[in-house]
Amino acid sequence: MGTNDSNPLVDAYQNRIGVPSTGDEAYGYWVFVLGVLAGFVGIALVMLSNSPGEPIRGVGIAVAALGLILLLIGPIIRLPLKRGATILSYLGGAIAVVGVGWFFLAFQAGNWSASFANNEVLIIGVYGLGIFGIVLGSVFVPLVTSPREEQMAAEDRAATAEAERDAAIEQAEQRAREAEAEAERAREEAERAANEASERARLAAELEQIEASQSQFELYTDRGGKHRWRLRHQNRNIIADSAQGYSSRQGAQRGISSVRRDAFGASVVDLDKLDADVEVEEVDDAVEGEDAPEFVEEAPSEAEFETYEDEGGEHRWRLRHDNGNILADCGEGYSSPNSRDDGIERVRGYVQSADYLRIDPAAFELFQDKGGKYRWRLLHRNGNILADSGQGYASRQKARQGIDSVQRNVDGDDAEFEVYEDNAGEYRWRLTHQNGNIIADGGEGYASKSGAEDAVDRMIEYAPEAHVLDVGSAAFEIYEDADGKWRWRLRHRNGRILADSGQGYSDRGGAEDGINSVKRNAPNADVTDAE
Repeated sequence: MGTNDSNPLVDAYQNRIGVPSTGDEAYGYWVFVLGVLAGFVGIALVMLSNSPGEPIRGVGIAVAALGLILLLIGPIIRLPLKRGATILSYLGGAIAVVGVGWFFLAFQAGNWSASFANNEVLIIGVYGLGIFGIVLGSVFVPLVTSPREEQMAAEDRAATAEAERDAAIEQAEQRAREAEAEAERAREEAERAANEASERARLAAELEQIEASQSQFELYTDRGGKHRWRLRHQNRNIIADSAQGYSSRQGAQRGISSVRRDAFGASVVDLDKLDADVEVEEVDDAVEGEDAPEFVEEAPSEAEFETYEDEGGEHRWRLRHDNGNILADCGEGYSSPNSRDDGIERVRGYVQSADYLRIDPAAFELFQDKGGKYRWRLLHRNGNILADSGQGYASRQKARQGIDSVQRNVDGDDAEFEVYEDNAGEYRWRLTHQNGNIIADGGEGYASKSGAEDAVDRMIEYAPEAHVLDVGSAAFEIYEDADGKWRWRLRHRNGRILADSGQGYSDRGGAEDGINSVKRNAPNADVTDAE
């Protein structure tokens, strides 16, 4: 009988003793317990009697005798004996029960002492024969019979079959992982090729436009430290400017790209033909004076990618500035030079358009995993993952609804936190809705229950007010590490880390400057072998 049977005795054994390997293990235990109770009851009844002929004494003797039978039968039910030995034990138990019944009938006769005295040898003999049968079947028969070669062989065959099945499952999982990795590489390669083709087409269109143009965009920093752009004709006249300052050079570059895209083919406005009462803001003195800059050219990269093999045999890269500073590194090793070079190309393709993800103090990140499912996780600004969805969603909208459900229920009455101990002895938490669905979990185990409870407190503190980060193909994350240093990492939308700062900065501004340096130098940086 298997343990999956729905039986109160089996359930009680499992809840109070442990998980039984078979139903008979639980049944035998409860028969043994019943025998112990019967023995105590019988002894108590005998002790309560005042004379040998009193009826309560006879009942007590009978109950105690039944208790001994149950005490012996209980372990037999639990033991994996041969069928013949088990039947012999049960037969002995039946004979002993007959002896107890005979004794009880003799007790029921008027003068039970006399009746018992007349049949004393037979009654005791029948009861003793039954006890001997139980002992013979449970002890002596297994000792003198041959080992169970057939059963042992069957167990060996079962173990071999199970090992072969586990090996087949492992091989299938390995093939699935390899196929998934290959598909991911193919997707990334196709995406990279598409991005390169799109970029080449865009650059070709811009170059064609620039070749036909007699003007040049200039990037500069104004007196207030803001980044601006202006469009200057070859005759040094200012045709257009940004009209606003940007906090970073990258923002000004995106402004230029927007003008190139949206203003292509637009008519030229001649400011000299405007009404005289229109006030026009004068340009910088440096522009109108004799010190106006010459036609600017695109600055080359001041850094290069160095490739090398670490002590563990993994292939890595780092982006080193001409001044010797390391601007970025890969953060993780690659199994082959080709995969490392692919990583460099992905960084080249993503750094220019990647935005900052500002996490203060926590934010939800939506991403798509390798299986194509949408997931979320709650990030703290120190880089720790406070919670995750625990499941994948079919669409970004469904994952966003999951975030809304967590924020709505994290401190409400429709859901509650559960702290529990897993099979590995670690403490975990999960947020369970009243409909039974798990809408969030911690994603990691804790060494103590208090650690898991502290994680729940952090979830309750940060989740309700955390905003949702909008990640495109990739984005920069700026975070504070455990030592109080500010760092950055470039994360792909599938959750993988493409690059990181490799060093900590004393303030957030330093990390932002590091990102801007990577954005400026990585796309055109050459690749050299540092070994």
